[in-house]
Amino acid sequence: MKAPKTNGRKFAAILLKGEALILIALAIIQVIATFTHDQIQEPLAIVGVIAFALMGSAGLFFSARGFANGRMYGRAPAVLANLIALGVAYYQFSAGLWYMALPLTLLALATLFFSLSVLPEKEATTSNLGQS
Repeated sequence: MKAPKTNGRKFAAILLKGEALILIALAIIQVIATFTHDQIQEPLAIVGVIAFALMGSAGLFFSARGFANGRMYGRAPAVLANLIALGVAYYQFSAGLWYMALPLTLLALATLFFSLSVLPEKEATTSNLGQS
């Protein structure tokens, strides 16, 4: 039985899909940059960035699907990914890149809020059917 779709669940799914699309855009930008620059200093690092962006995007889409379907299996990956994003934003602030860190911080905090505000629905099981 699916849990009803609440506003928090819906917003969490939307924000997670948005984050996944941002990671796909990052991967595409890295691929384009690889082919448009004359010299690539660290090709394996670029391959790593592309691979992790695509894997992270897949994980965020999977997490968003869980929220959209009323399931809770997407909660832990959503929280973990956004805590990592807050760490990245901290280092961006430290490097003076506030114009990149501020949107990342706001998006991560909003996604964390909606991901954590959705409470799991208590399902009927044989052990709690007779209890009120």
